[in-house]
Amino acid sequence: MDPRYRLYVALAGLIPALIAIVIVDRLDAKRPEPAGLRWKVTLFGGLSCLPAILIELALTGVANARGYPQLNYPGSAVSAFVIAAMVEEACKISVVYWLVWRRPEFDERMDGIVYASRAGLGFAAVENALYLVTTHNLSDAMQLWILRAVLAVPGHAMWTGAMGYFAARRRFDRWGPGLLGGFAIAVLGHGIYDYAVFVSIPLTIEGYEQWAQLLKAVPPLIIVTFWLMTRRWATTALRLDDADVTRMQAAAPAHAFPMIPPAPGG
Repeated sequence: MDPRYRLYVALAGLIPALIAIVIVDRLDAKRPEPAGLRWKVTLFGGLSCLPAILIELALTGVANARGYPQLNYPGSAVSAFVIAAMVEEACKISVVYWLVWRRPEFDERMDGIVYASRAGLGFAAVENALYLVTTHNLSDAMQLWILRAVLAVPGHAMWTGAMGYFAARRRFDRWGPGLLGGFAIAVLGHGIYDYAVFVSIPLTIEGYEQWAQLLKAVPPLIIVTFWLMTRRWATTALRLDDADVTRMQAAAPAHAFPMIPPAPGG
């Protein structure tokens, strides 16, 4: 690819994440979180991509030395579930924990989904740009942009959002698997997604290309499944948060809600 276009290709890689950010923010339109804090989480979510890359490179070297390269079936599983899914999900959710978990703004269940999804989308934006600048021509970049826009980018938001949701439910309701359970769910979804992609290499090498082609249906199925679950989690979180607000308003003394004076002539 002409070096003159690489910057534009990288910037184009940010667009899917920005669109997804708008969608996530609309879910929390009733009582939105502070804009500055949301963008801070997004920024650090993007920066978390850098330590994730370093850790993944180190673990890849260890896996290769121990006979688990991505070219064989066990190596594909290690690469998908451990090197990619566990490392990346841990880096993303650590941003939420260190930046907002103890802050007073984190006072609703929906906040867990919003902040975690924001961290995931920051990560996805940087990862997307890095993948796109390595393509060889604009045609390849366009195909990769479309695939990642509808699969990997929302996937990062929803996998991390699952952790945020279950962590918040455990915090406010003492219900559900909590952060560790949410982490397991995120790693499972992320790992299956990546394994379906990675295992196509040894399958193709051994002549099972038809199976490699069939496995291309797995990533879309994972994304649709997590989309449906995320919608349900968001609906539940908003319903419970609204109920809390209603109870607080009912319990508050009358003078906490000053009377609105009648209109002139009313």
